[in-house]
Amino acid sequence: MDKNFKMVATTMQGLEEVLATELRNLGAQDVRVGVRNVSFFGDKGFMYKANIALRTAIRILKPIKRFKVHDEEDLYEGLQKIKWEHYLDTHNTFAINAVVNSKFFTSNSHYISLKSKDAIADYFRLKYSKRPNIDVKHPDLRIHVHIQKDFCTVSLDSSGDSLHKRGYRSATNIAPINEVLAAGLVLLAGYKGETNFIDPMCGSGTILIEAAMIANNIPANINRKEFGFEKWADFDEDLFFIIQDSLLKKIKSCRHKIMGFDKAPSAVYKAKDNIKNANLEEFIGVHHVNFFNSTKDLGGPTMMLFNPPYGERLNIDVKEFYKQIGDTLKHQYPDTQVWFITSDLDALKNVGLRTSKRIAIKNGDLDCRFVRYDMYAGSKKAKKNNFD
Repeated sequence: MDKNFKMVATTMQGLEEVLATELRNLGAQDVRVGVRNVSFFGDKGFMYKANIALRTAIRILKPIKRFKVHDEEDLYEGLQKIKWEHYLDTHNTFAINAVVNSKFFTSNSHYISLKSKDAIADYFRLKYSKRPNIDVKHPDLRIHVHIQKDFCTVSLDSSGDSLHKRGYRSATNIAPINEVLAAGLVLLAGYKGETNFIDPMCGSGTILIEAAMIANNIPANINRKEFGFEKWADFDEDLFFIIQDSLLKKIKSCRHKIMGFDKAPSAVYKAKDNIKNANLEEFIGVHHVNFFNSTKDLGGPTMMLFNPPYGERLNIDVKEFYKQIGDTLKHQYPDTQVWFITSDLDALKNVGLRTSKRIAIKNGDLDCRFVRYDMYAGSKKAKKNNFD
């Protein structure tokens, strides 16, 4: 059996605890939360499982070397001490991603990538008189160089392309929400498929798809064509299929409704196309509806979760728009737990409702809030509803 080794899953700021919970639920050992990352231990099969199943991870890295660095010479020498022939051959291709957060290095991450590339190329040239080539788009091996203060950690990137590239999205609108963020919001809201679910401004359908995959326990990356580890010298195809089959056997069927609205016919078309790509047509309904003219047609408790247009994305009267959100929720959506994300903190005041929860989160470079409103059916005495 493979021994356990350390791995690091990267994520978006604000989703670290969600990712840690996902990892524990999958069976990871010694889970530790960092900033935009979570470290853990597992074997090779668990590395495959983490890549296929995790919803809020961006990459799964396998550290292979850690050494002290104070300058570029230290970096070069440290990289030269790694036995690269264990991971690469001269006919393979590789690419390097670098992240630098150190007072010892004033050069940018791109320069550190180039310096690292030179060290690895020179290693092969000195030893074999030949060197592997660089391929930025489809390398056989992605290498991650992370310099934090006076330490450099060199890792193999087992994911390849970022894990937000699920494989189902062929059509998008302006500024579509990242799949990892969409899944993170659904998990932060506590949705597990036990109530109806509505995204009233669904755009190209990403939140709906991630919610349906959570509700049905479908692995997040089951539609992906490839993972980085599939090109590794020690890739075990039989083990990979055993892990994949075991995850597929845990899929269940959600009986609650998952629905999306959008006022733009083009968005409805794109959402339906992406839902079809994800093989989720039987679980998600999408309708050409303006949320502000809609009413709650679903019986029973419902969760609503959406990503309204930010001022950065669309040319709208922001104050009026957020006021309309509040009015629509107040008058037309009783017995609904409502969540939405926004970067416009001033605009939130125009909703005219009191939030019951506010979570700080990043969407790219934007500081956002993920807010919750509880809309009660009848009096507020019905506080003990089915959501908590």
